[in-house]
Amino acid sequence: MSDLDDLYQEILLDHYRRPRNFGPLPGADRAVDGHNPLCGDRLHIAVRLEGDRLAEIRFEGSGCAISTASASMMTEAVRGLPVAAALSLADRFRALVMGDSPPAAAEELGELAALGGVRAFPMRVKCATLAWHALRSALTGDGARVSTE
Repeated sequence: MSDLDDLYQEILLDHYRRPRNFGPLPGADRAVDGHNPLCGDRLHIAVRLEGDRLAEIRFEGSGCAISTASASMMTEAVRGLPVAAALSLADRFRALVMGDSPPAAAEELGELAALGGVRAFPMRVKCATLAWHALRSALTGDGARVSTE
């Protein structure tokens, strides 16, 4: 395993063991539930908007290490962003984990690049993208429950 792989593994484990922005969000403007029936991941994403800016985001639920780490990392990455920028980041993240982006694109995603390795495991891609699907649903206002199936 390379030093970079070791670093990425440590980042993922840290976010899994100590998830950031975990817990309820009183006064949320929008909330969406997400479910990955194959893995059993269940997430609840809640957001509070101030104008066109994502002022606060939190998540609750239970899931595998990848799902939890991804949700934790996502909340850190999108908090404070304009909605359009958060949606753009979601698109770039999806392209990374689906293997649809050039390797250099991973560098601009910062810590999120640690999840790029899931592209080699199609079943795990669903774990990594669940929170991002829920975020998209919350930000586009459809509020639909999301599922990876």
